[in-house]
Amino acid sequence: MGFTHYSGPASNFPGKNQWKSFEEIFNANKAAMAATGDTGEDIGRIWNAVNECAKIGVEERVIFAIIMQESTGNVGVQTTYNNDGHSTAGLMQCDGSPGFPGKHGLSQDQITSMVRAGTNHFKQNLKDQGNNDSAECIYKALREYNSGSVNPNDLSDGRGATASYVSDVANRLLGRTN
Repeated sequence: MGFTHYSGPASNFPGKNQWKSFEEIFNANKAAMAATGDTGEDIGRIWNAVNECAKIGVEERVIFAIIMQESTGNVGVQTTYNNDGHSTAGLMQCDGSPGFPGKHGLSQDQITSMVRAGTNHFKQNLKDQGNNDSAECIYKALREYNSGSVNPNDLSDGRGATASYVSDVANRLLGRTN
């Protein structure tokens, strides 16, 4: 199923009651992760890492949707650089994350370290946007995660970053794949 474009304020995006479960979203994306070169063990370790890092205070399906948006679950994803010139590495492509470019068959500790770095970063974004588990707070935090700032009247205002980022992650939360 293709992606639907959402824009405007958070109220224009799908409510949490429409999001699929973590298990449904994860299972829908297993083939995409395997296509990156991830081993079956890598994929299982991503599941474990997401469950472990959710204890930080970010729900599993949000962590995993960010992973799929940022790296397609590729544990060996290349390091990129943000507009400030800082490296953004790992499964969640965030500043300060360890990365293992070109490598697969990683240990649980290596995979969890990438997911922990991204989840901690996103948790700070949640705190900046009201620190609650509402769809509105999550969508605003996603905008901040991607661009560093938020126009609450238009979450597709990427301010130099990916304009469709929040919409794309919303589609992933609905169980859609690309």
